[in-house]
Amino acid sequence: MISAAFPRFTPRFYFGALRGRDWRWAALLGLLSAILLAGIVDGQITRGNRGITPINSSGDFLAGGIIVDVTGDNADDARSKGWREAQRKGWAQLYRKLNGSDGPALGDSVLDGIVTAIVVEEEQIGPRRYVARLGVQFDRVRAGQILGVSGRTLRSPPLLVIPVYAIDGIPQVFEQRSAWQRAWAEYNTGQSAIDYVRTAGTGADTLLINAGQTGRRGRVWWRVILDQYGAADVLTPIARVEYSYPGGPIKGHFTARFGPDSKLISSFTMTGPSPAALPDMMEKAVARMDRIYIDALAAGVLRTDTYLVLEKPVEKEDLPEEVATDEDALPSEIDSSVPTTTAVGVQSFTVQYSSPDVDSVTATERAVGGISGVQSASTTSLALGGTSVMRVTFRGDIAALKAALAARGYSVQEGGSTLRISR
Repeated sequence: MISAAFPRFTPRFYFGALRGRDWRWAALLGLLSAILLAGIVDGQITRGNRGITPINSSGDFLAGGIIVDVTGDNADDARSKGWREAQRKGWAQLYRKLNGSDGPALGDSVLDGIVTAIVVEEEQIGPRRYVARLGVQFDRVRAGQILGVSGRTLRSPPLLVIPVYAIDGIPQVFEQRSAWQRAWAEYNTGQSAIDYVRTAGTGADTLLINAGQTGRRGRVWWRVILDQYGAADVLTPIARVEYSYPGGPIKGHFTARFGPDSKLISSFTMTGPSPAALPDMMEKAVARMDRIYIDALAAGVLRTDTYLVLEKPVEKEDLPEEVATDEDALPSEIDSSVPTTTAVGVQSFTVQYSSPDVDSVTATERAVGGISGVQSASTTSLALGGTSVMRVTFRGDIAALKAALAARGYSVQEGGSTLRISR
């Protein structure tokens, strides 16, 4: 009797009691859902201890892994002597690497003029002793004249990098810091033929760039993302690490993919004696991945998808009415003796600038962002004490941007699609 009566009685009482207040319950549930969703999105964007700012995207030469062990009168004197010794060793290493022989010994004053930054890989500072492993970055133009190497290099179109790292079978990109993300952020991409567009993984990066996005094929949303970062296509280097047992050997599986269709280019595996070897494995894997992409560029494999590039010019009838009106009135406002040029749409350019400290970075971004026609100016590669790289979205061609920067008091040097500014 009870089991037969229960199904008939309870639903009738429950729904009948709430029938008059359904809209209130729906509104309350909707409000709670909105608050919960907003909290999740805000937490996904603002959660700290995740992003790693990419460093050194300039085209300067880098000599790394230099070991110094010096003593001095005090800690500062020992460190200064160590850095000067690193400059001398770095120059000898770079010359030997590019020319296959020992080059001329340069004085400290000359080296100070061509060295743009000292990269501290590891260091131990004592009261009178300095032991470190350093990297030395040399200016490509000034050092290139002595090395006999051209200051200009042929590079690919800007390609967005999405480093996917699989942990326990779960792929992730910027959800939390990983050795794969750090290796890509610290890699010296300036000497590569690939124009990498690397992101820090902060703010909205975790929402726009994730492992799920790499599996989508729709070009429309890809175009939105690539426009956001000033890229023409996408590279997806994937790393998956297997652990044999706690403290035991590790094995890394690496795959180089390209484009929205995740086209396979090549893959390889690497091994390490223990988890402590993971950072070194990742560093070597990124260098090998870079070589794979360079070879693919030379072989014509890295061809930009035509559906990702807006090649068709915008017709006049498609422009907003106020823009079309302004263009119609433009010829009558210009002196006929001055030659006119065809209007150019929004483009992204790379601008290198000296960044001795944080204040100089902020000031340069503010100055460039205030130029008429500049839609965005953000630093994509930070190198304090050296040369940082800024991605500038500008309505016009590179000649117009160069003239606008010169009008702001900058000394501008042009090399391909890259500008270098200085005061």
